[in-house]
Amino acid sequence: MPTTTALDLDIPPGFDAGEIVILLASYNGARHIETQLNSIARQSYTNWRLIVSDDGSTDGTVDLVARFSATQRPDQVMQIAGPRRGATQNFLHLIEQAPDGVMLAFADQDDEWFPDKLARAAAALSSCSGPAHYAARTIVADATLGPITETRYFTRSLTFRNALVQACMAGNTSVFNPAAAAILKQSANAARVANIESHDWWAYQVTTGIGATMIHDAKPALLYRQHSNAEMGRNDTPGAMVRRLGKLFAGEYGGWLAANCAALTPIAHLLTTENQLLLKRFIAAVEHRGPVAAAKLRRMGIYRQTKVGTAALFSAAALGRL
Repeated sequence: MPTTTALDLDIPPGFDAGEIVILLASYNGARHIETQLNSIARQSYTNWRLIVSDDGSTDGTVDLVARFSATQRPDQVMQIAGPRRGATQNFLHLIEQAPDGVMLAFADQDDEWFPDKLARAAAALSSCSGPAHYAARTIVADATLGPITETRYFTRSLTFRNALVQACMAGNTSVFNPAAAAILKQSANAARVANIESHDWWAYQVTTGIGATMIHDAKPALLYRQHSNAEMGRNDTPGAMVRRLGKLFAGEYGGWLAANCAALTPIAHLLTTENQLLLKRFIAAVEHRGPVAAAKLRRMGIYRQTKVGTAALFSAAALGRL
C-alpha cells in the first residue's frame, strides 16, 4: 500500500543494506559539479558506486569527474558518454546502463547532498519486501547554496491517480530498491522512444503503477541549487505556478500527458490490474474534448495534490487543452 511518512529512522553506525548505484547526468556542469561530487564522497553510507553520463560537455566537466574518480576506490566511479538528447534522455540512458540487482539513486550535477541522504533512503527501503520508491523534501537554495525555503510536503496519497497528472517524487532525491529498479530498467526503452518530458515524473508513474511502496521523507535530503542554467527550477513560487498554469492552458501539458501515456502503454502488463484499467480509461478520457473529458477524469478520481491544482486540471480538460 503506498505510504507517505515522516520517517523516524534509527540508523546504526556502519549500516549497510546493499550497494546503491548513483546515476548522475552531466552537461557543462563544471561550475558546480565538484560540490556535488564531494557531497557524495562524504556520505555516511559508504556502499555506493557512481555512474556519470556526460552529454557532450565542453567546459571541463569530464576532466573534473575524472579527477574525482582518481580519489575514490578503484571502479567506484565510472564515466560514460550520454546520448546528447537532453537531461531526460540522459537519465533514461543511465537507467539502461545500470547494473542489475542494486538500489538506484538519481543525482543532479549542481546540488549538495546532506551526509545522511543515502543512509536514510537505504534504511527506509530496507523494510520493504516488494518494489519501493523513496524520495525526500529538499531545501531550495540560491546559486551560492544559501538556503531559501523547504519544498512542499505532500499530504495526499501518492498513487497512480495522482502520478498520471502530477510529478511529486523529486528526481534529485529519488532512490529505488532493486525490485523497483528492475522495473524501471524494463520500462526505460519505451520512455526513450516516447520522448517523455521528465524522467522523475515517469518514474513516479511507473512505481505507483506497479503498486510499489511510496516513501516521501519529510526530512530534507539536500540543498537544491537554483541558478540560471538549471535544467529544472523550483515550482512552488507564485511565478512558477503561473508559468505552469500557462503551459496547462496552452496545451503544452497535454503533449506531456500524451508522451507519458505512450511510454506507459507498452509496459502496461507490468502494472497492477486496477492500474491497467485506469490507464486505459485515462487515455480514453484525454482523447475527448471539452466537458466530457473533465467529467470522465473526475469520475476516475484523478487528482493533483492541492484543490486548486485539481480544479485547474479539470478546467483545462473542459476547455479542450489536454
